[in-house]
Amino acid sequence: MLAAEPPVSRARPRPGSVRSRVVGVAATALAITALTAGGSVAAPGAGAGAPGQGDPYFPLAGNGGYTVRHYDLDLAYDPATRRLDGRAVITAHATQGLRAFDLDLSGLTVAGVRVDGRAAHWTRRGQELVIEPARTLRRGAAFRVDVAYGGVPEQVTDPDGSPDGWIATDDGAFVAGEPQGAMSWFPSDNHPLDKASYSFEITVPSGYTAVAGGVLTSRHTSRGETTFRWRQSRPMASYLATATVGKFDVQRYTTRSGIPVYNAVDPREEKGAAPALARIPDILDWETKLFGPYPFSAAGAIVDHAPDVGYALETQTRPIYDRAPDVGTVVHEMAHQWFGDSVSLTSWQDIWLNEGFATYAEWLWQEQHGGRSAQASFDHYYALPASDGLWAFPSADPGDGAHIFASPVYTRGAMTLQELRDAVGDRAFFTILRTWAHGHRYGNGTTAQFVALSERVSGKDLGELFHTWLYTAGKPPRP
Repeated sequence: MLAAEPPVSRARPRPGSVRSRVVGVAATALAITALTAGGSVAAPGAGAGAPGQGDPYFPLAGNGGYTVRHYDLDLAYDPATRRLDGRAVITAHATQGLRAFDLDLSGLTVAGVRVDGRAAHWTRRGQELVIEPARTLRRGAAFRVDVAYGGVPEQVTDPDGSPDGWIATDDGAFVAGEPQGAMSWFPSDNHPLDKASYSFEITVPSGYTAVAGGVLTSRHTSRGETTFRWRQSRPMASYLATATVGKFDVQRYTTRSGIPVYNAVDPREEKGAAPALARIPDILDWETKLFGPYPFSAAGAIVDHAPDVGYALETQTRPIYDRAPDVGTVVHEMAHQWFGDSVSLTSWQDIWLNEGFATYAEWLWQEQHGGRSAQASFDHYYALPASDGLWAFPSADPGDGAHIFASPVYTRGAMTLQELRDAVGDRAFFTILRTWAHGHRYGNGTTAQFVALSERVSGKDLGELFHTWLYTAGKPPRP
């Protein structure tokens, strides 16, 4: 994510349409549930999955007792009424015996839930959709959850006051889910620890475009509605999913290295966005040389006209911008495809592994494209007085969810990497970055693992450096 300013803290359905089909499925599921759902009899050793992953900043984010393998989302959105109707089919794997488990879902109305084809009992408890299958799920079992739901999505307000999730715009919706917002538009295991593949089927009135991550597999218009089908085959954290809707001009091409690019741009932002978007192939090639092979099968951008949002987000394969971005912002969000998207954090406390790395990529771009060196960027920020907010807390311990998008995470995180580069030399430093991206590809990583890797590659004891820059509050002494 990158704030617009330098971060200081962060139609009526037609018969036969997908919207009608989604509503019909919901009504049928609701009727069946009303007739047949009830409590299940637990098998020996079975219990309820935990209502959260235990993240120190967002304790209810994610859920326990299972992992998700795939989300199949069938959505219909009407910008005129702002109504979203959805059906989520979730393929999952039980990691314990389950007589009940949770999905994260905020707002919206659930019409019915089925597990493995059988109506399930369900209740709502805040952001938790608590589901009791008709038959207890045994440890190791694969299972499918089918949730029909709908309503007018309500954006989530994050601890720092910023909007998150399904954010209505004057011509559609800006959908950006970091850190909590995915639950505003689909039921999920909403924590980066549980990554899955996705398919999206999004129906909107003709004349609108619906954009998700991955590859566009088909587009079909009938009876005044257009359905877009997208496929994201690589594992993705739920906050990196999008289903942004608007009046967009679309540009499609393939880079010299064979990566298909899909850009969707609000016409009001097209002129301003053109110079930065034109650099996407160059940025991809440059970052590939620095960080290793591009981890995904598609790339591009979504440039919306949503000036009240105040940030861009690294939605997987296709970052979303609330206004025309500059080149530095595109460099930042594209760097996240390696650091944050392919290699995801394990705890939100470790978000510097995302934002510090993407900010340092901006410094490297400047250094190698006629701007100031990364060391000069370091010196510029180090000159700030000890009273500046940059030194308010350490990068790897922001303290709570209200500070995960603050300048110490971004800028001091990047300064940590410059300190590491200075300590180990360029050869070892860039080996560390490439090894980190390769070794945790499509998975997760922790700060402790990055420190251990840095020491292994460099052969140096770096404990004091990382302790000072990542875990000590206040302005560090002059290096």
